[in-house]
Amino acid sequence: MTVAPEIFETSPEKLLAPVLSAFWDEPRSWTLETYLRHEGYEGARKALAMTPDDVIAYVKDSGLRGRGGAGFPTGMKWQFIPQGDGKPHYLVVNADESEPGTCKDIPLLFANPHSLIEGMLIACWAIRSSRAFIYLRGETVPVLRRLHEAVREAYAAGYLGRNVLGSGLDLDITVHAGAGAYICGEETALLDSLEGRRGQPRLRPPFPAVAGLYACPTVVNNVESIASVPAILNKGKEWFRSMGSEKSPGFTLYSLSGHVANPGQYEAPLGITLGQLLGMSGGMRPGHRLKFWTPGGSSTPLLTDEHLDVPLDYEAVGAAGSMLGTKALQCFDETTCVVRAVTRWTEFYAHESCGKCTPCREGTYWLVQLLRDIEAGKGRMSDLDKLADIADNINGKSFCALGDGAASPIFSSLKYFRAEYEQHVKGRGCPFDPARSTVWADDPDNHRHSPVGVNA
Repeated sequence: MTVAPEIFETSPEKLLAPVLSAFWDEPRSWTLETYLRHEGYEGARKALAMTPDDVIAYVKDSGLRGRGGAGFPTGMKWQFIPQGDGKPHYLVVNADESEPGTCKDIPLLFANPHSLIEGMLIACWAIRSSRAFIYLRGETVPVLRRLHEAVREAYAAGYLGRNVLGSGLDLDITVHAGAGAYICGEETALLDSLEGRRGQPRLRPPFPAVAGLYACPTVVNNVESIASVPAILNKGKEWFRSMGSEKSPGFTLYSLSGHVANPGQYEAPLGITLGQLLGMSGGMRPGHRLKFWTPGGSSTPLLTDEHLDVPLDYEAVGAAGSMLGTKALQCFDETTCVVRAVTRWTEFYAHESCGKCTPCREGTYWLVQLLRDIEAGKGRMSDLDKLADIADNINGKSFCALGDGAASPIFSSLKYFRAEYEQHVKGRGCPFDPARSTVWADDPDNHRHSPVGVNA
């Protein structure tokens, strides 16, 4: 489906809210000089003039929710850190962006790393921490270099180090490159990896706020969550709440990818719809229509073209049966085989399972075997119920959320596209591959899904 710009009640430009991405296209946008020209570190100066508890309350009142997937209130997470316990407190930024379809944190760090460093300065003041870590996906070497340079600039300018801006805060930041494990995106597995151990999720409780890094109170936040804090302190919580909805306020980065005319990062208030985003980005690729899409990466239940007008905030997407997650909007047109797409995602989760718990370790393996058989034309009708049963034995029963993420595409694809799974079984192969199946010719009622002549 190609969405026309006429759907807008206002101009597309007014639907966007560039804050984090406001000057990404400027020459040398990543430098301290450029950042300072755009009111850089003004939010930190205002925060350091407040008490730590007042900063926590301010961020809490702003309604900022975690941008890493679950949408947990950021200020509340900071508030969980016990005070007066005599232990070191740590801030850890999760930059191990690994979710298929998710691509917002890496470009943010590449183009505007000082927004993260300023946010970390504010967060460390709030939770009374003098040591912070950035856990970056190790494959992104250019980003690693820019982060190191940004940290060096911040030290040289007095924004890091001893007695930051005369506040009495001593703050050191360490940039750590991970080794490419998807499981290390889970916060406790990340902490184990940061400590030098194999990245596997920990049993909770205790939660990181009580016993996290080195068994000390730790806050783990997503890159975008922390990078959003300076603008809130600088421009005010009322300004932040003027965007988005009551329960999901503010601006955020939407990563539009897949079979779209103009993929990219679109920074807009929470609550914009996919239809509006497609309208301003040129819609689906010419001559094709939307078939299904993910609102927050492959671990969120997929939606269809019936959900184009669902507001992209935490409540509305949840009510539609999915999760906003990381706002990774992967759009697939009618030429895409749902079974093939779900098989590839499931293969990824089976490969990335850490193997610590049986439901995920064994369940993802068997899901892959069943899906491969169905795609190859070796499946049986009973395999569809078996898929759902195995996914149910993984969902909510694995050690961490990886198992839930692996089950989500299974449940949602069977809900919306069970007929396509059945066609793979009846046609003894993928109906999108004429050399392996003739099911479209045998079943003319399903021409609506056919990749041939869809726009006739």
